[in-house]
Amino acid sequence: MDLTGKNVLITGGAGFIGSHLAERLIELGARVTVIDDLSTGSIRNLDRLKGYERFSYRIDTIMNLPLIAELVDRADWVAHLAAVVGVQLVVQKPVRTIETCVHGTEVILNAAAKKGKRVLIASSSEVYGKSENTPFREDDDMVFGPTTRGRWCYACAKAIDEFLALAYHKENDLPVVIARFFNTVGPRQTGQYGMVLPRFVSAALAGKPIHVYGDGEQTRSLTHVSDTIRAVIDLMANDSVSGEIFNIGNDEEVTINELARRVVELSGSKSEIQRVPYSQAYPEGFEDLRRRVPCIDKLRERIGFQPRRDLSDIIKSVIDYQRESGRA
Repeated sequence: MDLTGKNVLITGGAGFIGSHLAERLIELGARVTVIDDLSTGSIRNLDRLKGYERFSYRIDTIMNLPLIAELVDRADWVAHLAAVVGVQLVVQKPVRTIETCVHGTEVILNAAAKKGKRVLIASSSEVYGKSENTPFREDDDMVFGPTTRGRWCYACAKAIDEFLALAYHKENDLPVVIARFFNTVGPRQTGQYGMVLPRFVSAALAGKPIHVYGDGEQTRSLTHVSDTIRAVIDLMANDSVSGEIFNIGNDEEVTINELARRVVELSGSKSEIQRVPYSQAYPEGFEDLRRRVPCIDKLRERIGFQPRRDLSDIIKSVIDYQRESGRA
């Protein structure tokens, strides 16, 4: 794909996914602008791009309306990735979670609608809530817990983002597409906010116990960041998917116990695997999902998507990154 001459704005572009997306877009010839307040992103993630003439960044909040209006006006595409990341941070900072998701997305959509700019809204597998109808399909019902449990504020906020994006599409004919990410992992992801794979790898490389929450038989499906950004770019480039929702993930499922065992094996670690009750890891009333696996049939049918990185390859990439970067 040749994106020469295309101008792309990435909100949250100093984050894990955003920085990888910026790099790939630059490789494809696009001009990329990043805005990030560095609340969870890192300026180090952008170090490789600072020498490119076609790259620029602004350290600021997406709540800065005049700046967002200017940046959106200059863009052809907007990839809205700015959000609170990680279950632990969501539980600790519910006000920030809700305001960033809902108001931040409103700012981006409003600015894009005034100029008719193409927008990709990054959503989350969290919107499926406690549904047991797996693998999750884009038109499945959402099942959330009570509002007294802050665990669900991120899921509900992301669902509102989706409703808002689809409303802008319907009322303003805004060319918007929604991407629901499923556990994207890879180099640069931090375990600081509870992300499972970098947390496991960091412990394994340090020879510390690997903490598995609950009984460990809950399952997840991990997607390498290179597969995620490939799908994101293909969706942004496809005008026929406007007004639609797509799961982006890998349908290879693994239990958390097995994931921990694989990390120990592939890292050559002697770390012990220890189970920690949810009551010790999270505030009272925390609820986890037993399964989180996507149906990616729609993504396959519409853009020919197929994950290229299997679980072993994904784990090795995180191990190699942490060793090389000294984060072990």
